[in-house]
Amino acid sequence: MLPKEFDARSAWSHCSTIGTILGQGHCGSCWAFGAVECLQDRFCIHFNMNTSLSVNDLLACCGFMCGDGCDGGYPIMAWRYFVQNGVVTDECDPYFDQVGCKHPGCEPAYATPVCEKKCKVQNQVWLEKKHFSVNAYRVNSDPHDIMAEIFQNGPVEVAFTVYEDFAHYKSGVYKHITGDVMGGHAVKLIGWGTTDAGEDYWLLANQWNRGWGDDGYFKIIRGKNECGIEEDVVAGMPSTKNMVRNYGSAFGTAIV
Repeated sequence: MLPKEFDARSAWSHCSTIGTILGQGHCGSCWAFGAVECLQDRFCIHFNMNTSLSVNDLLACCGFMCGDGCDGGYPIMAWRYFVQNGVVTDECDPYFDQVGCKHPGCEPAYATPVCEKKCKVQNQVWLEKKHFSVNAYRVNSDPHDIMAEIFQNGPVEVAFTVYEDFAHYKSGVYKHITGDVMGGHAVKLIGWGTTDAGEDYWLLANQWNRGWGDDGYFKIIRGKNECGIEEDVVAGMPSTKNMVRNYGSAFGTAIV
């Protein structure tokens, strides 16, 4: 039996990453942020590992398989990258754009960073910092199935269409009313609930810094596939095989 309201931040309060709002900066890397954020949350939920993983690794090193880097990518392919290649810690390979900016419309747009496969911290070995997913899968678009997935396994990555009115969201339950399409966007879905007026909603974390929306979060109407929010839900389960001894032969010589 699923609860009427659920918030992953309180359900797994020991997992600090769930409540962290990040900033994608001058790069269309939402697809990478959503995937990495969910995977690191799930490492904490299932293995009690509070670790920040590297968006930069995925963004720079997945290449054409994931899409076009800072010009957008495909969430499901990000998860497949985790299965095949893993992702290092954020300490090893921090995000390339530390300037920060207000969203949306962060200009000028930056080019995709170069894949170096080398830890920025001295004496850390790239392959030893890898964390893997055992699988990559799509979640059925039925709201109940999405809720069950979050309740059992943790936050999921969702993609949806952004319209101009979404850029000005501040509070309440978002429904598209006016404005042109701005493009596709991927975020982290962390819970659900119902307003006092009886309106069902999803609770999501954006990566446009805390200055946007409701302290970086937003709610969108649930059960009506608003802006396509329920039709492209992806996730994966974290793997215990995240040490170089398990995968060294598949990667060749470590670069330190």
